[in-house]
Amino acid sequence: MKQIILTFSLLLFGSCSKRQTDNAELISIESKKIDSINAERQKINDRIFLKNQQNIFKDLSGKHQLKFSSDEISPFSGTVNFEKTGRDLYHLSGTIKSGKNTLTIDGEIKKVSEKHLNFEGEIIQNIKGVIFKRTKKTTFFDEGKGNFWRLQNKVNGSGFVDYIDIHF
Repeated sequence: MKQIILTFSLLLFGSCSKRQTDNAELISIESKKIDSINAERQKINDRIFLKNQQNIFKDLSGKHQLKFSSDEISPFSGTVNFEKTGRDLYHLSGTIKSGKNTLTIDGEIKKVSEKHLNFEGEIIQNIKGVIFKRTKKTTFFDEGKGNFWRLQNKVNGSGFVDYIDIHF
């Protein structure tokens, strides 16, 4: 009788531990499936992120010629730097000088079409000792007169027309 009880208890003990092993194996298999799915989702999300960072329009990164001309003074030019910060979005900065006359541009520019650049920032010009600052949102537009975008807010604080062009 003792042998039967001992045998029965060993069987019972052995069968309990096997069930726990089966559950652990199932949990392990399920966690591997979940990890595999998560890895695939991460790959898909990475591809979407890279696709969303690609420009819709031609990349403008780098240096471009900046020209200033006005009815009151002779034209002068320099360079402006476009630094990509997002999809068709750039940080724009540059300064040009001619004697005591200067023009400084700094801000964000977004290319919204082949002909339009939306600018938000600051354009400061010092012409003949008179400082004029533009801070409103404005547009540079390709008017079809050459290979440049021209600032559309052309009239300065003195009432003169200024032409500020970014060449492409």
